[in-house]
Amino acid sequence: MAEREPTPDDREQELEATTGVRASMSLLRKNRDFRRLFLASVISLGGDWFLFVAITSLIVETTGRAIDVGLAILAQELAFFIASPPAGVLVDRLDRRKLMIACDLARIVVCASFLFVGTGTIWLAYPLLSMLSVFGAPFDPASTAATPNLVEPRDLPTANALNGSLWGTMLAVGAGLGGIVATVFGRDVAFIVDAASFGVSALLLWGIQRPFSEAREPGHTHPKMLDATIEVLQYARRDHRVLALIGVKAGFGLAAGVLALIPVFGAEVFHRSEIGVGALMAARGVGALVGPFLGHRLSGHGHRRLFSTIGLSLAVFGLAYMALGLAPTLWIAAGVIFVAHLGGGAQWVLSTFGLQVLVPDHIRGRVFAVDFAMITLSLAISSLIASAVADSAGPRRAALLVGAMAIVWAIVWMVLTRTIRRRTAAEGFSLPTVADG
Repeated sequence: MAEREPTPDDREQELEATTGVRASMSLLRKNRDFRRLFLASVISLGGDWFLFVAITSLIVETTGRAIDVGLAILAQELAFFIASPPAGVLVDRLDRRKLMIACDLARIVVCASFLFVGTGTIWLAYPLLSMLSVFGAPFDPASTAATPNLVEPRDLPTANALNGSLWGTMLAVGAGLGGIVATVFGRDVAFIVDAASFGVSALLLWGIQRPFSEAREPGHTHPKMLDATIEVLQYARRDHRVLALIGVKAGFGLAAGVLALIPVFGAEVFHRSEIGVGALMAARGVGALVGPFLGHRLSGHGHRRLFSTIGLSLAVFGLAYMALGLAPTLWIAAGVIFVAHLGGGAQWVLSTFGLQVLVPDHIRGRVFAVDFAMITLSLAISSLIASAVADSAGPRRAALLVGAMAIVWAIVWMVLTRTIRRRTAAEGFSLPTVADG
């Protein structure tokens, strides 16, 4: 009997099987090494959001100015940006697992130092946040670059969706619990929880057995830092898909400065202090949890609609944050933030998946370091703009502004990638595509 051609329904079922809940649970159950990497990220991210809610609410209460939250985010993102080029070189040169463990151990000490931050020493928060980012700069690209080496190729979409959703999951859980813990038990408990989370993460990473990098060919030499950075830029110029995937996150960061406004909306607009901040951050996390799975589903069989879905997701992000500027209550604000991060989570995880598929292992760490560096720089600029506008014209107008910035970038990006989108739709994402605008 001749084998029948797969129907669209068959393809949708196949895609759901590779990115759905059942596939996710199956991957975590059968792949011990990926499970440990995933759990390490779950625990440390949860602690991070405990700290973020506690420290940003303390800053708002101490200074009463949104610009100071923006400066705190700027301290984090600028430090990450500066540290990313050398971090990318380290990720491709050193043992990625040991590098990540070393970063975790260093961050235990930094998190414990937040115990010395109070209303009279609020200035300490800024250098400490910068130090956290410096040690996060190698950790994040190392984890993302290692993922394709810890799972089978057919499981990469599932692993990618899981990693994207875990950020949202722990934002929802960590921010929500962080608001409650900081209110009931005090901010020092939140700082201790974050420090402990890095210790647990290091223990989980220590037990991973699979190599985090592919074996290098005999005679392989590592380029110096400047040459390594130039190699990344040349690689992106040769494959315009890589350039487009890095570019969309950089543009997304220009609008993602709304992060600086969430504590202001929770504490100042809706007058709910840490509980309000935690509720809005939790809504952001739930959206970011669902968005990656929805994004993979919408991108279609073979991820033929990958680039179109990324552009649409970015536009949804912008529209929803414009709606935040008009939200009359805390719970309506939480709803539109949820929708915003359906789009934000989808575009983030799909652009990351695209780079994981396209970029070879020997340069993958540096590519992700550049990718993360570009978004952190644009996020820092956006945070400063959003918080300055919030102080001068009000947080609602600031939300309208950053939402509009996301919509404009989505339109520009869709125009610039029209050829890539057409060819990917015709040929499938995993097939070679001529580097063209």
